[in-house]
Amino acid sequence: MAEERDQTGASRGDLPQPDEYPEPHLEDGAVLNGEAKEKTTKHKSVKCNLNLLQMLKAAERWSPPQSRDRYWAEESENGTGELVTEALKTDMQIQFTEQKPKFNKHSPNTSRRSPAGSISQLSIDSYSSVCSDSEDESSPRDKPQKTSKGLSDFCIKNMKQAEFGRREIETAQQEMPALMVLRKRACGEKPLAGAKVVGCTHITAQTAVLIETLSVLGAQCRWAACNIFSTQNAVAAALAERGTPVFAWRGESEEDFWWCIDRCVGAETWQPNMILDDGGDLTHWIYKKHPGLFKKIIGIVEESVTGIYRLYQLSKAGKLCIPAMNVNDSVTKQKFENLYCCKESILDGLKRTTDIMFGGKQVVVCGYGEVGKGCCAALKALGAVIYVTEVDPICAVQACMDGFRVIKLSEVVRQADMVITCTGNKNVVEREHLDRMKSGCIVCNMGHCSTEIDLLSLRTAELRWKRVRPKVDHVIWPDGKRIVLLAEGRLLNLSCSTVPLFVLSITATTQALALIELYSAPEGRYKQDVYLLPKKMDEYVASLHLQTFDAHLTELTDEQAKYLGISKHGPFKPNYYKY
Repeated sequence: MAEERDQTGASRGDLPQPDEYPEPHLEDGAVLNGEAKEKTTKHKSVKCNLNLLQMLKAAERWSPPQSRDRYWAEESENGTGELVTEALKTDMQIQFTEQKPKFNKHSPNTSRRSPAGSISQLSIDSYSSVCSDSEDESSPRDKPQKTSKGLSDFCIKNMKQAEFGRREIETAQQEMPALMVLRKRACGEKPLAGAKVVGCTHITAQTAVLIETLSVLGAQCRWAACNIFSTQNAVAAALAERGTPVFAWRGESEEDFWWCIDRCVGAETWQPNMILDDGGDLTHWIYKKHPGLFKKIIGIVEESVTGIYRLYQLSKAGKLCIPAMNVNDSVTKQKFENLYCCKESILDGLKRTTDIMFGGKQVVVCGYGEVGKGCCAALKALGAVIYVTEVDPICAVQACMDGFRVIKLSEVVRQADMVITCTGNKNVVEREHLDRMKSGCIVCNMGHCSTEIDLLSLRTAELRWKRVRPKVDHVIWPDGKRIVLLAEGRLLNLSCSTVPLFVLSITATTQALALIELYSAPEGRYKQDVYLLPKKMDEYVASLHLQTFDAHLTELTDEQAKYLGISKHGPFKPNYYKY
């Protein structure tokens, strides 16, 4: 049988095996592998033995033609070949110089697949699109932009990325089955017909699927980003190209952030009647700048713990003038996004930014809610030594039962290699903690807002900030000590990496159903207060995702349902049940 050959005609048998790698250069007269050593050329700067030449030629056959032609001449007819370099042509010494790596935004076009065969071109481009900081960092606020249809009611970074962003959205649709099912089941009824939804969430491929699902269900949408680092510029361009007014780009300044929210609200030309918020910034801005809009707004859907705190504060003070739906505390959000999503994405964000090895590292996780539980489980599995800080005795006992030591941050901060905040609170890590950390300690946040780390105390004259990588800063003390701050204290996983599509499908479906519930509810069902998502809807969201796993539910018999005192079709647990 003929030997398998690559596209250049070289057989795999021509490649040198590990035991054939050349030995160090030998002096004249020495014998290597039974063959006399190659005589040195007249250019004394180049000394290569025969096996080395054979190995280089074999490797050359597998290199791209464009790089091969630069260094090698065609093989001569006798098969020995001749090493031809630019140094030889000009009778110059070969010099090895340090070359700076060049990162191309697009993966080079090559006919060979990756060895594992599992990294698609789309995933490579996706990483570049999401995480590359090579783009122009200037604000696009004053740049005139139009879609192919002449629309200009948007502000994004680069409309030329729309085609790639569309591919990202289509890829996300494959991993978000519940939203696609919801589109098919409800598109004829148009349950959101007449709804004008103003949204402030992370703008990623996953949320784009949600936004376009709301549009299919009849809603008009305008969108801004809730995080200055999490926006995928290509996705924002794709949404704008399809007619959704989007005001967001990756790397906004604080001023840009509030400007985008104000433009998104569009109080002069467009008045919303529904709010979908993540963090409460949009709700806060409307209360502060456009309070008159609440006369026409039907309800608020909020998905973050920070935003829920704000809504409960408004309700307690008697200032909440419309009903709000608490998606954050729904079972599907708590268990799937907060726990399982963070369990995977914490590692991704840390690896991409620091390349750290977790085994043996001493890590302090502040907060043992669902996010903290996910982070601790992931880090423990890779061999890290975990300490937990908690204010809630129930969560503290859970941490102890899971094998973690519960301790105050001040007691362990000197020896910590990494500190991760997951509380949703403010000033969890203060300047006194930062002063006592050892040099090289990594500090990051998995909560929603950047308030968990006291960054203001680090903006002082005696401390120096040095940007060493995208989203990675060294804060340097006068004595040379430095801490590694990730994403300027903002949400790590969405600022520095991505999150699993499937998990966000669950959250996005919950948000869509909450909007439908509030918008279509009979007048008087919901008062001016904060409500949990009905249990039946939680179960419905979960059931839409079972088919992905080819899972089959057991059905209660009439006798069993009567014994439990529930309907055989659910809800199966009371509202007070803790999963």
